[in-house]
Amino acid sequence: ELSKQGLGKNIDLRIMQLPVVYQKAKEQVFKIWTTLQPLLTVHVGLASSAPGIVLEQCGRNKGYRERDACGFHPEGGCCVPDGPEKIESAINMKTLWKNTSVEGIEIIFSRDAGRYICDYTYYTSLYYGQGRAAFIHVPPLSTWVTADFLGKALRRIILEMLKQCGKETE
Repeated sequence: ELSKQGLGKNIDLRIMQLPVVYQKAKEQVFKIWTTLQPLLTVHVGLASSAPGIVLEQCGRNKGYRERDACGFHPEGGCCVPDGPEKIESAINMKTLWKNTSVEGIEIIFSRDAGRYICDYTYYTSLYYGQGRAAFIHVPPLSTWVTADFLGKALRRIILEMLKQCGKETE
């Protein structure tokens, strides 16, 4: 839905799906940062128990013990050996949370994206992108959270993120 709506004339929006596999997700994130060199990368992940849209502030390097879709987990439960314990997003999610509202759904601020593929991908992106990444957990689609509704909500939130980056849109 977000690809249909876009983010404005001056924003080159690229949407891709990452696999639920630690190593492949890490390779894709590395490729995004080295080939596309984006101003900001926004990751969106499903949180089946989320009561609303969750804005994640930081990614964590260690504690990845749960196995991925292929039955593997990172060696030593770690994203980046010798990487910092956590990396904060350059986007101030608390400010975004306080100043952004979407009618019909709660916006939630979080400092813990969980220790699975979402957090792993986020940390990796924050690491390669020097903090210029964001992560949003969304609830599953339902009768009240439709694809169109979620697309519009994500558009509003991402445009606010871009304002924090100093990127104005038309």
